Amino acid sequence: MDTARIADAGRGLRHVFLRDLLLQAAIGVYSTEQGRTQRIRVNVDLGVTDDGARGVSRASVGRDDLRRVVDYAVIAERVRGIVAAGHVQLVETLAERLAEACLEDERVQVARVRVEKLDVLPDGATAGVEVERRRQS
Repeated sequence: MDTARIADAGRGLRHVFLRDLLLQAAIGVYSTEQGRTQRIRVNVDLGVTDDGARGVSRASVGRDDLRRVVDYAVIAERVRGIVAAGHVQLVETLAERLAEACLEDERVQVARVRVEKLDVLPDGATAGVEVERRRQS
């Protein structure tokens, strides 16, 4: 996954990510995909406001306080909850829902989400989609 320019001091962003979250999902439009789950892999890349990079809040830099950062465990739980919520036909829809959930935290400025179905092509490794959503100013 190309993660270039998500962490960017000039834009005051740090990069928070989840890699290779393997889940069972009720997903798919085809009759063979109905009424069952299948393996998916989810990757999330977030551009998160980094006050230290902007020089806005140097006093908080290095302060070991979970409240000052976007907690990747919270993002992972949101992903798991959305995937477990019920059948989704399109990987595009799932990726968009996941990106929007990430943007619920006002510190997240950019959310890039990749969803891959792992067992759908007999002669290929994966099929899926990647979306990127930005906070509207």
